[in-house]
Order: sequence, then C-alpha cells, then structure tokens
Amino acid sequence: MSTQTHRLTVTELASSDDSAVLRVSGELDQTCEEFFLRTLGASVDAGHRYLVLDVTALVFCDSRGLNCLLAIRWLLERRNGKILLSGAGRHLTELLTQTGSTELLPVRPTVGQALKDLPAAHRPAWPPQPHSDGGPDDPPQPSPLPSPGQGTQADEDV
Repeated sequence: MSTQTHRLTVTELASSDDSAVLRVSGELDQTCEEFFLRTLGASVDAGHRYLVLDVTALVFCDSRGLNCLLAIRWLLERRNGKILLSGAGRHLTELLTQTGSTELLPVRPTVGQALKDLPAAHRPAWPPQPHSDGGPDDPPQPSPLPSPGQGTQADEDV
C-alpha cells in the first residue's frame, strides 16, 4: 500500500497484526501534516500499535513535521505501543537532538535494528520476501518510491 501527496509518500513495506514498517519519503512539513496524520492514523486504527518509520528518503522535516511524529508517538503510547525511526539523515537527527526529542523518538540505523526493539511476537517478517512469479499465493510487494535511486539502507535479518 502506498499513499502520497505531491510532496510526501508513505509506503507500507511490511506488517503483522500489531506492527507495520512504513517508508516515509519526501518532505514532512505544514503542507503535508494532515495527510501524514491521516495516513499513519489509519495504520494505527487498523491495529498497528508498533510503527517503524523508515525515514532514509525523508529529505526535509521541520518543526511541524516533528510535531506530527510526536502526535503519532502520543497516539501509540495510549495504545501501549511505540514508534521507532530508522535511517534518519543529518538534518532530522539534528532536529531531534536540538529539541530534546531523541528519547521520545528513538532512531536506529536500519529497519532491522529498529525491529529488534519490538517484542518478538509483534515483529513483521523482515526483510520482506522478494516477489517470485506473481502467482496468487505470492505476498504483495511494496510499491516503489516515486523517485528512482532513493532506496533504503541494506538491513540485516532480525
């Protein structure tokens, strides 16, 4: 599942009953906050108490974007869940550090390392299995990013 606005894309990479790995790419600011909150809120409403956000392709995040991340954290805390970020770039890491948000929004280098912080029973399969012949028994694959060349860091198995 991939949803996007003109400046932000959220793609589900993997999920289980209680958790989801979502790739967030593009720009997270005032113009995208309603879309971001609605999209991640729908994931939480679907039962995902644990969210790992792969932000390696997030090229911009300002204070409004940070407030969106904190709002999702607040929502998940109310459901005894948690949010983890993976692959944060220099700008986002500096924003988290300067605002004292590093403990509220933990960052791990890779999705695989972030998933290790979740209870084992609630982790989705990672990495997602490659698509074989497209038959009806094959699991759906994540939608590609809209911009070629914006992949994520290689992750080790959990």
